[in-house]
Amino acid sequence: MSMGDAGWRVANRDAREGPEVATFRDLLSEVKGQIREIDPAGAENLRSSATFLDVREADEYEQGAIPGAIHLPRGFLEVQVEGRIPEKTEPIVVYCAGGTRSAFAAKSLADLGYSDVVSMAGGFNRWKDEGRNWQAPVVLTSEQRNRYQRHLLLPEVSESGQQRLLESKVLMLGAGGLGSPAALYLAAAGVGTIGIVDMDVVDASNLQRQILHNMDRIGMRKVDSAKAALTAINPDVKVITHDVRIGADNIIDLFKGYDLVVDGTDNFPTRYLVNDASLLTNTPVVHGSIFRFEGQATVFHPYVGPCYRCIVPEPPPPELAPSCAEAGVLGVLCGIIGSIEAVEAVKMLLGIGNPLVGRLLAYDALEEEFRTFKVRRDPNCPACGEGAEIVIAEYDQLCMPHVFAPAS
Repeated sequence: MSMGDAGWRVANRDAREGPEVATFRDLLSEVKGQIREIDPAGAENLRSSATFLDVREADEYEQGAIPGAIHLPRGFLEVQVEGRIPEKTEPIVVYCAGGTRSAFAAKSLADLGYSDVVSMAGGFNRWKDEGRNWQAPVVLTSEQRNRYQRHLLLPEVSESGQQRLLESKVLMLGAGGLGSPAALYLAAAGVGTIGIVDMDVVDASNLQRQILHNMDRIGMRKVDSAKAALTAINPDVKVITHDVRIGADNIIDLFKGYDLVVDGTDNFPTRYLVNDASLLTNTPVVHGSIFRFEGQATVFHPYVGPCYRCIVPEPPPPELAPSCAEAGVLGVLCGIIGSIEAVEAVKMLLGIGNPLVGRLLAYDALEEEFRTFKVRRDPNCPACGEGAEIVIAEYDQLCMPHVFAPAS
């Protein structure tokens, strides 16, 4: 071997050895020196004031978790945490199985600007071994994860929000022009129970705008046609049919079984009846109405915003309120307003965004223009005003159509 070869080998060996490389134990020790740790007893004292963040993998989380904890696997932490926990001064208790991943997670959170973060020493295993409260969370199946994956990517929805949608119950008043797109999108979104109220049959004249139905179902009860369409879109959805006329004798019982009502009705008597039942049962109503090329949408949240009677205390005279059957309606308009109703329903169910409570959204299809008007509660409203007494009764004397009346 030449001296040149020997020198090359020595130099190469020194390069390979290089500076001393830190071990995992060294890294963990360094990280723990930069974060705060707390034992499970101390963490339990913070249950009412801190956000608990579970950074374990999905299969670990499914086996059990601290009730109310936000689940965000360690691998997605830096990418998603700011969407899940936007307030960086909020106290956070982060935990994993044994306290190692949570330590690194706490360091990453501090680097991202979170100022009050502690890692729970011993993790969920120690929490559980000490007999503290835990539960097996309700989780999505693999098929549901695949179906709703675009929702799961949204921090405002995520898995917990999707689970909330699956547990929600929405009552659709009408399977017509507005009810069709609203019901289709709510079913696709995974609203677990959808009730359909309609006592009509499918007619060929409906198909220009009522996209729940088709030629093969002409003559079928609309509730049955709607059920066939919705279950074909999403087998997760339970569809309950109510082939009845809404009246004073049944509306309270109908509302009591649901979290939210989506209103696609087309006449004053029913709208006033819906309003009064909403106030009595404290059930929010997502309202939509259409006429020719114009539409409106709002949300009536009982005793939070105005009710229908605050906005329309008395019906207009019949000559100012022709029906869609008399004046016509652009079929596509139903899809726009019905879809807005579906958006508002999802926002209300998830508690996200700024729903149209106290605001009336008006749309002009010919001008392609949206306008929003503020509407306020009337302190003298006969339905929701101070001292008002609500009586559920029929309003047959108001049987003229609504100014913005959807075709039934």
